Amino acid sequence: MELGVPTFYVRVREDSKDAFLRLVKKLDEMKLLPVLRRIGERTVLRVVPKPQTHPSRPMINIILLLATIGTTFLSGYLLSLSLPDNILNPYIGATEFTAAILAILGAHEMGHKLTSNRHSVEATYPYFIPGIPPIGTFGAVIQQKSLSPNRDALFDLGASGPVIGFIVTIIVTAIGVILSPVVHTLPSNTTVISVPLLFDLLEHALVHAPAMSESYFLFHPVAFAGYVGMIVTMLNLLPTGMLDGGHTVRSLLGDKARWVLTFLSIAVLFVFQYWLMLFLVLFLSAFKHPGPLDDVSKLSNGRKLFALFLIAIFVLCLTPLGTI
Repeated sequence: MELGVPTFYVRVREDSKDAFLRLVKKLDEMKLLPVLRRIGERTVLRVVPKPQTHPSRPMINIILLLATIGTTFLSGYLLSLSLPDNILNPYIGATEFTAAILAILGAHEMGHKLTSNRHSVEATYPYFIPGIPPIGTFGAVIQQKSLSPNRDALFDLGASGPVIGFIVTIIVTAIGVILSPVVHTLPSNTTVISVPLLFDLLEHALVHAPAMSESYFLFHPVAFAGYVGMIVTMLNLLPTGMLDGGHTVRSLLGDKARWVLTFLSIAVLFVFQYWLMLFLVLFLSAFKHPGPLDDVSKLSNGRKLFALFLIAIFVLCLTPLGTI
């Protein structure tokens, strides 16, 4: 007993990871939590009371979803009006944009939610955040109400959202690229923007236009939703704080690489001019990641290899913010 907390010094074995999961389930019935940490040369197991959580209020999720449908519909309407006359009915374009952007964000967050359920981690349903044009939303979040049981679960929670969102983003972007008109003369008041490598690859694979170097690709609202989805995926994979990339890196490298990777994330955001996100990362860096309940067991080898796929997704979605 240390400071009123039951404390045990234990020896880690090959089956300790599974044994700890069984202990988590057993103690949960008694409203207790086991916390396994390495302190110096010793492995310490502490048993603490399980924190109380407030019940979720689904009505808030529904209200925010309806509000976000309204703001994204307005954004899609304005995007459709920006296209040359008679190319797209603005109400149809607004509906398509709303469906596309909510599909990407919803898939991302439901990936987290389903993974939370699989690992018995308490989490809310997605909270969509309404925003202003041209996107109409600031994204969506779920609230995690309990810690991950081990590093494997923490990795899965961080990776699931970006991976599922990435898959839906590819589908949405491919549809949007096919629907987007290609012209040889830019309309007046047109802004030319930089696109990520993935978008460029899809465009060249799906758009067949003569003299492509002298042609211009006009974003259909669905294509713009795919472009936004790539930015969302890239930002979430930044290896810092409580972002998805922060979860995966914390499970892979522990807390020792925290400041180095935070500095790297800040450098990326500075170079690519994501000023608002930069300030958010600076704020998040002030808080230490709590880690999983079992912070001693190692991450599985399969997940270590899968981290390379996450890096590839990040590179494919890396997007300079601004015009060219």
